[in-house]
Amino acid sequence: MNDRWNIIIVGAGTCGMAAAIFASRRNAKVLLLEGSGDIGGTLHISGGMMSAAGTKLQAKLGIKDSPQEHYDDVMRICRNTADPAVVRLAVDHAAATFDWLTDLGLPLVPQSPALTAGAHEPYTVRRYSWCPEFGRSVLKTIAPSFQAAVATGNVTLKLRTKVTGLIQDPRTRAILGVRTEGADGAAEYLGSNIVLATGGYGANGAMMAEFHGTPLYAMGAPVEAQGSGLNLGRSVGGFLKGAELYHGNFGTVLADYNYPSKIIGRALTMPEVRQPWEVYVDSEGNRFVREDESSVDERERALIGLPDRRYWIVFDSAILKDAPPVMEFWSREQIEAALGHHPMFLRADTIEELARQGGMNAEKLARSIAAYNGALNGNDPLGRKHRPRPITKGPYYAIRQHCTTLVGTVGLAVDGQLRVIDRNLKPIQNLYAAGELLGSWATMGDSAANGMMVTPALTFGRILGERLLQWDSRRAAAE
Repeated sequence: MNDRWNIIIVGAGTCGMAAAIFASRRNAKVLLLEGSGDIGGTLHISGGMMSAAGTKLQAKLGIKDSPQEHYDDVMRICRNTADPAVVRLAVDHAAATFDWLTDLGLPLVPQSPALTAGAHEPYTVRRYSWCPEFGRSVLKTIAPSFQAAVATGNVTLKLRTKVTGLIQDPRTRAILGVRTEGADGAAEYLGSNIVLATGGYGANGAMMAEFHGTPLYAMGAPVEAQGSGLNLGRSVGGFLKGAELYHGNFGTVLADYNYPSKIIGRALTMPEVRQPWEVYVDSEGNRFVREDESSVDERERALIGLPDRRYWIVFDSAILKDAPPVMEFWSREQIEAALGHHPMFLRADTIEELARQGGMNAEKLARSIAAYNGALNGNDPLGRKHRPRPITKGPYYAIRQHCTTLVGTVGLAVDGQLRVIDRNLKPIQNLYAAGELLGSWATMGDSAANGMMVTPALTFGRILGERLLQWDSRRAAAE
């Protein structure tokens, strides 16, 4: 056993770094354990989107906002499926986190703060901000503060050190420390507070199948996102929540069917950016959503409701020729080159052949196309308004879209103080969890709310280090 630490943090990502920084300011003796060879976690690939109400930036711009309005917006967007206590904790303390970052010089794009950036449902007040280099801007902003905390000697960072288990008192069930494997072999460390901040399971196909019954279609998360913190929490009596609240985007185009595959692009399915000329059909050939539906939340819910969470975008040669290119950042020539030559881009002379190539039911696909064409001068079966032309001129085309996600929906259950709880809703003594380990459901429910992943992770790390974690500071000083 090593000396007892005031705080042991598992994971040096968004949440773990913030917790270490603010605990160091209280002269805590902090051990930060990271399985990879670098700090920052998902900030290296994250969009770094943030939202906060009552910030200095809003005040400077004359924007009136409050944590209550932020809370109401989040719960409206997710239809009250998020954890009220966790959302409340996040939004009540978000402004202080955002002000901390901007005081450190966080660069923001000129649009900040905004209602939305188009990818998610808009807020009712301008409180959504992001950076020129996305998550990397956030990492660059807080890294000097983290390095300064390490330089004081208060924070000890151990990279390439995997936590293999938690040490639990068999009588009280309190967590006493951690077991690790690292460059120096196996070790055990004792601590007054154990904070799990290991991130999600976005790179773990087995967990994706276990929790959501769908393959891990794309490797969008860091390879380290294996859900290790979920298993650590479960091993000492914690439990998971949020499996039924899976959320993903409205589709991306993959390189192949060797899942998890590489994302090579996405179709422009946002009516505010490009109105649809095509129709969207499920794997059977049935239309499943109004293609010009203005709510991204409604479109995503429709896709998530499909058994395999995949669909085809179907069109013909006239639409290919006359419509704005359907693929974002792809030219018409690039799309034409892929059609019939890439597994996700089909080309066929007839609707029946297109269905065969895509594994669809030919009769259902033909019926969907005929119903759409027949309603061009009347009422569309799904209520679609933008219908520029029928789909009648071969050859016919289809582009496969897969629902993908960068974050994990499922997370460890915690209370309003971020203490890991058991199935009787009782805290497991000395054990905390925060960041993506709580699952996106905790802060966003079954939807996507702008800035409600990065900001809560930073906020929870900050307030854990600043006030929630407790230890005998007098004894620590004497030691």
